[in-house]
Amino acid sequence: MTIADSAELVTAVPIDGGRERAAECHPMFRDAPSSVGFNKVRKRLLRQARQAIDDHAMVTPGEGTRPRWLVALSGGKDSYGLLAVLLDLQWRGLLPVDLLACNLDQGQPNFPKHVLPDFLDGLGVPHRIEYRDTYSIVTDKVPEGGTYCALCSRLRRGHLYRIAREENCQALVLGHHREDILETFFMNLLHGGRLAAMPAKLLNDEGDMLVLRPLAYCAEADLAKFAEAMAFPIIPCDLCGSQDGLQRNAMKAMIAELERRMPGRKETMLRALRQVRPSHLLDRELFDFTGLAPDSSGRE
Repeated sequence: MTIADSAELVTAVPIDGGRERAAECHPMFRDAPSSVGFNKVRKRLLRQARQAIDDHAMVTPGEGTRPRWLVALSGGKDSYGLLAVLLDLQWRGLLPVDLLACNLDQGQPNFPKHVLPDFLDGLGVPHRIEYRDTYSIVTDKVPEGGTYCALCSRLRRGHLYRIAREENCQALVLGHHREDILETFFMNLLHGGRLAAMPAKLLNDEGDMLVLRPLAYCAEADLAKFAEAMAFPIIPCDLCGSQDGLQRNAMKAMIAELERRMPGRKETMLRALRQVRPSHLLDRELFDFTGLAPDSSGRE
């Protein structure tokens, strides 16, 4: 199915907002708002997610089997938005995969263990809740004043890979959006000395699992509006979210200031990441500068 086909289907299937009849929507959207503004945001997220899925060939059917994706659900606005968009696309016949939502309870103090199971059970969404106390490991290994994000992320990702294998999933699906990708690019550029961001599709180091980011083209502001309108039961992160001065926060502020001064820069920068010219950079491994020479065959 092409982008044009999927766009037509998204438009053809009515999005009437709140109080949609059960037969006309996924249960996630039965109490969705009916405002024009909400419907515009919802359609935009659907269109952009479908574009990213098509652009990066995320749906890879197995041999005679329907693909199965493990959708990481943290309880934040982005992961709720990811799950809702994927369920909406699936219900519309635009995403021929099975979805399994998964929350990794990392043992953080005061984590409300009932919120996600109650939410998912109420919607009839298949899910798995896994408990692993990575919180104690992170707080023990990281010195006082250090940032937890890197170690926490590695431990979480390792468990999610394991769960995906146990559940026979071909892909781990994450809720990173446009701003996450841009922030990572600038972190690598200014602190890591390399040109790299978050790819929309990645093969893990072991070579047996895809990592997908269907929200790669979606704006964080749209996801925030969507989550607020949908009244998702947001669970704040009390680990890394409580630490000030993180490099990512600095990048977020810098990008926001660029956007304030020059509206539209975020979309321009994202487009730049999709139009790379290796011959106009300095990486000798990426482009054969040694073999670059003028063609003198036609000269007298």
